[in-house]
Amino acid sequence: MTRCLVTGATGYIGGRLVPELLKAGHEVRCMARSAPHLRDQTWRDRVEVAEADATDPVATRAALSGVEAAYYLIHTMGSGRDFAARDRRAARTFAAAAKEAGVRRIVYLGGLTPGDRPERMSAHMRSRAEVEHILLASGVPVVALRASVIIGSGSVSFEMLRHLTERLPAMTTPKWVATRTQPIAIRDVLRYLVGALDVPPEVSRGFDIGGPDVLTYADMMRGYAAVAGLPPRLIIPVPLLTTRLSSLWVGLVTPVPAGVARPLVESLREEAVCHEHDIARYIPDPPGGLMGFPQAVRMALHRIKEAGVATRWSSASTPGAPSDPLPTDPGWAGGSLYADERSARVDAPPEALWRVIEGIGGEHGWYSLPVAWEARGLLDRFAGGVGLRRGRRDPRRLRVGDALDFWRVEEIEPGRLLRLRAEMRLPGFAWLELSCREEEGRTVYGQRAIFHPRGLLGHLYWWGVYPLHGLIFGSMARNVARAAAAEPRAGTAA
Repeated sequence: MTRCLVTGATGYIGGRLVPELLKAGHEVRCMARSAPHLRDQTWRDRVEVAEADATDPVATRAALSGVEAAYYLIHTMGSGRDFAARDRRAARTFAAAAKEAGVRRIVYLGGLTPGDRPERMSAHMRSRAEVEHILLASGVPVVALRASVIIGSGSVSFEMLRHLTERLPAMTTPKWVATRTQPIAIRDVLRYLVGALDVPPEVSRGFDIGGPDVLTYADMMRGYAAVAGLPPRLIIPVPLLTTRLSSLWVGLVTPVPAGVARPLVESLREEAVCHEHDIARYIPDPPGGLMGFPQAVRMALHRIKEAGVATRWSSASTPGAPSDPLPTDPGWAGGSLYADERSARVDAPPEALWRVIEGIGGEHGWYSLPVAWEARGLLDRFAGGVGLRRGRRDPRRLRVGDALDFWRVEEIEPGRLLRLRAEMRLPGFAWLELSCREEEGRTVYGQRAIFHPRGLLGHLYWWGVYPLHGLIFGSMARNVARAAAAEPRAGTAA
């Protein structure tokens, strides 16, 4: 067991590393500039938290006190003219504090660079390489891992790839789409980070890490489309697009902010392929080998295609794998997600509302515009789907797995929540959540329709039917509330 300090625990890597360290039996202290930023992490009550800015030598020294190993996962994303100076100052302060505190190992995650020629690196990658050199000169043994594109839901690089591929079936692209890179699955990055604690103390150096596939960015877009079940993408490189125009283009087409996209685009200009695999001497490859690009993408997308995905969006569970999204990821991470949310106060006890919720569909219908629901069912049947003809197994009771018209019961918490997954033909994945709760002594009905679009057609579909939502979902919420109010009360005749 090692007592570890993790910086950057509010970020993508740090937020996933902490539970892996805890799972391996290590003690963890998280260093954050603001402790409240960690309050939503599921592991918050299992770690210590030290408030410190890495540029503050006194606070950083206190955070490192009693720590055996420290993870340095701090980077500015190239914002502002002085980002490199801020990175340099933070690294020097942290390195000196670690040496003074008697830390026995620093683990750093940097970027995979195009060899030893700094003139070929972007400013962003030069800064990461400089941070590595500062830490290696600290006198504390360092394992510096250098990675290129990290594949996992929430990774900025992966989210940019996801949104570009899903939203553009055909695209003119900058010349950097032809640059070779060596992506790596988040699962393997975390395995290396945790395994670095067991590297012999006399080893202090950098290591290139990457998956088994060397691909261009265009290859990755095509590979993503194949795994996601999208039509082949038409990619036409246009060499005239500058880095600034490319980042603005990415910011326009995707929800990834242009200020975040720009350093990534700059780093993609130069090849990022591993020059060695020496890390395997100390952290052997897993029995099945490192995860390839298609499998890594499949892992990053699997919760969208399986029942468990909706639980993340309803905050009902925690991710089960490093590649899963986290509630603390940026709002643009995890793919596009549309939702129509409504609620209504109900003049009835919760049990009356629940009877209406559990009895929905089949002969009872959907409490709004029956003609519209019938038309949607007919369209689904014409498209080869199941339509509304399946009805329901029992007129009053539901259980997980039951067919319900063109829905399937994915989750049911008696008296509280019913979650249905759409099985109609759609250019995406859809859920409908109906809930019952009490607020200030009143019964409240909650309703949420969730849609995860698949490709450009999915986005067009959502916005095409959006004008109907007020009619269908609005009247549904009102009519469910009225039906519950009309339900017989306990102790009265039906």
